Amino acid sequence: MFNEDWGSSAYKGSKDFDQWEVPTANATGFGAAADDYMERGIDLNEQLVQNKPATFFFRMNSEAMVGAGIYQGDVLIVDRSLKAANGKIIVAIAHGELLVRRMQVQGNRVSLLSENKSFAPIQLEANNQQFIWGVVVYNIHKL
Repeated sequence: MFNEDWGSSAYKGSKDFDQWEVPTANATGFGAAADDYMERGIDLNEQLVQNKPATFFFRMNSEAMVGAGIYQGDVLIVDRSLKAANGKIIVAIAHGELLVRRMQVQGNRVSLLSENKSFAPIQLEANNQQFIWGVVVYNIHKL
């Protein structure tokens, strides 16, 4: 009347089970030793974002920085907590729009330089730091 395996409490090994009966298998023993050395996957937020509340992602919508390897459609990671310095690529507010340019400081003058000859430099006053929106820290470019 009863199947002799139904009421048995003795472990008979995994060879009695096929893949469809795995939920009913009696799993005993230890995990694989290799699990101790298993690596986590790469988390790009952990690798590329240092200050999460101050970090923003932008999509480049211009050809102004092609000489620096930043092309239209690229994703820029911008950190607003970093201090802009001479030679850094920044996001700036000029003439009512956000621009991605290389910052060049010369005395009292700040220039926003494009890496494309068809775009003219933009001159700003050095004592007005309100134009700096953030510093570009990474460029994600699709190949």
